[in-house]
Amino acid sequence: MNTVELKMPRMGESISKATILSWLKNVGDTVEEDETILEVATDKVDSEVPSPCDGVIAEIHCQPNDVIEVGKVIAIIHADKDLAMKKSKSKEIDSEISLDKKHEKASLPLGEMSGGQRGQTYQEGLRHKKNQVSLPEGEMSALGRQKGSDTFLSPLVIRIAQKENLTIEEVQRISGTGAAGRIRKSDVVQYLKNRTYPLPSRPQPIAPKSSYNAPPISFLEGKDRIVEMDRMRCMIADHMVYSKHTSPHVTSYIEVDVTSIVNWRNKVKQEFQEMHGEKLTFTPIFVEAVAKAIVAYPMINVSVDDKKIVVHKDINVGMATALPSGNLIVPVVRNADEKNLLGLAKHVNHLANSARNNALKPDEIGGSTFTISNVGTFGSLMGTPIINQPEVAILALGIIKKRPEVITTEQGDEIAIRSMMYLSLSFDHRVVDGFLGGSFLRKVGNELEAFDPTREIK
Repeated sequence: MNTVELKMPRMGESISKATILSWLKNVGDTVEEDETILEVATDKVDSEVPSPCDGVIAEIHCQPNDVIEVGKVIAIIHADKDLAMKKSKSKEIDSEISLDKKHEKASLPLGEMSGGQRGQTYQEGLRHKKNQVSLPEGEMSALGRQKGSDTFLSPLVIRIAQKENLTIEEVQRISGTGAAGRIRKSDVVQYLKNRTYPLPSRPQPIAPKSSYNAPPISFLEGKDRIVEMDRMRCMIADHMVYSKHTSPHVTSYIEVDVTSIVNWRNKVKQEFQEMHGEKLTFTPIFVEAVAKAIVAYPMINVSVDDKKIVVHKDINVGMATALPSGNLIVPVVRNADEKNLLGLAKHVNHLANSARNNALKPDEIGGSTFTISNVGTFGSLMGTPIINQPEVAILALGIIKKRPEVITTEQGDEIAIRSMMYLSLSFDHRVVDGFLGGSFLRKVGNELEAFDPTREIK
C-alpha cells in the first residue's frame, strides 16, 4: 500500500493560509479519487478539498478551526487501487439511497430557500454552544448519521422553528424522541402545545471592559429573535472596522452626464447580445473608464505597507457584489486595462453569474487593486463607501436619473433632459491627498462624458 500525503492546496495567488471548516471523512474511511474529504475556508471563499487517489484515510493531522499554511500536510492516505473496484460494486445501492434522500428533501415545503440556507440561523447559533457543532447542509446528513450526535436539525424541524419564532435556546431544550435523541417534528409540535409564558430569561452577555458603557439592547421574548452572524458576515464586519481604524477616509463627489452612454447602450444592447451572446450592462463601461483613469493616475493603484507605498503594475478592478445570502463579496476583473469592451462584458457577466450561484473560484476573488461599488443598483443617489483594504480608494456609482439640466450649445445655454449620475470616491488620506483623489475622480467622469455615441460593437 502506497502512502500519499494530502497537503493544504493553494487557493489563490495571494492566499497563504486556510482554516479547516470540517472533515467529511474520518480515519479509517475509504475515499475515491476526487471525492471531497474536507472543507476549508479563506477570508475570501469556502472550498472543498478532494482526495488525490483511491484509498483509506490513515491519519488526520488537524482539526476544525485550525489555521493551516498552504503546503502543510493535513492528512495521510493509504492508496489502494482495489478500493475503486469495491466501490463500484456498491455504487448502484448508494445511488438509490441518494435518490431517496433527494426525494425526501424535495418534498419538504421549504419555500424559496434550501434546507441548509433556512437552517443557517439555527445551525450557526448552535456552532458556539458547548460540545455542539454546526455544519452546512452537505455535512448535516453525515453528522445526523453519527451515533450519539444531538446537533442535527432536519430542514422540516428548522422550518417549523422559524415559523413559530423559536429561539436557539428553546430548540435546544426540546427533548428528542428520534434515534440518538434526534428532534422530530412531533417533538416540536408537542413543545409548542405546552409552551409556557413568560419564557425563561436569556442569559445576558458579559459586557466588555471599557470606559464606555454600551447602551442596553431591548429584547422581547416571543417577538424578537437573535441571529448569530455567519462566518462570512463576521469577516466582513471585522474587515470594515479594520479599514475605518486603519485609513483616514475622505470622500469626494462629482456629478456626471452619462446621456451618451445611456442612449448608446439602449440602441445597441439587443444587437450586442445577438452578436456576442452577452448582455451589455453599464458595469463594463464603468470598469473601462476606471481602468483608463488608473493608467493616467497610477498612484491611486497602490497599497500601504507600514512606511512604504506598493505601486501595483496590474490594474485589477474589484466589483462589490451582493450574494443571495445578503453578504458581500468582491470578484475581480484582472488586468482590466488590457481588455476591450467585449472582453470586459464577458468577464463581468461571468463573475456576476458565478456570484449569484455561489460558484466563484478562489482565483476570482482577492487580488484587487481598486474597487467599484454600484450603489445605484439599490436606488441610492450616492454613497460613502468604505475602502477595501489593502487598497487606498473605492468608487461608488449612484443611480442614473433623468432630470432637466442647463447645457451649452452653439445657440447658447439651453435646458435639456439629461441622464445624470453621482460618483463618490473614498480615499486613504495617508497617501492620497485631495489633488490626486479629485483629479482621478474627475478623470473617471471625463472618460464617461466623452463616451463615443457612434462606437462600434464589433
